[in-house]
Amino acid sequence: MKELVQFVVGKLANHPDKVVVTESEENGTVFFKLTVCEEDKGKIIGKQGRVIKAVRTLLGAAAARDGKKTFLEIE
Repeated sequence: MKELVQFVVGKLANHPDKVVVTESEENGTVFFKLTVCEEDKGKIIGKQGRVIKAVRTLLGAAAARDGKKTFLEIE
């Protein structure tokens, strides 16, 4: 799942080499921290949060196959 977030956000960002995804798991919930370049944050979040919402939806669908829940945070 980490690779999925890295791939999707990397394709959207102007600086894909600065996209960093960290993953941790607690009680069946997988937490992801997404770090991107400052100038890419607006592009990743999108108008009214639509882009990041779509990324979260993809991530949730991938996690549902494994019976897990996910949480994605942007730093």
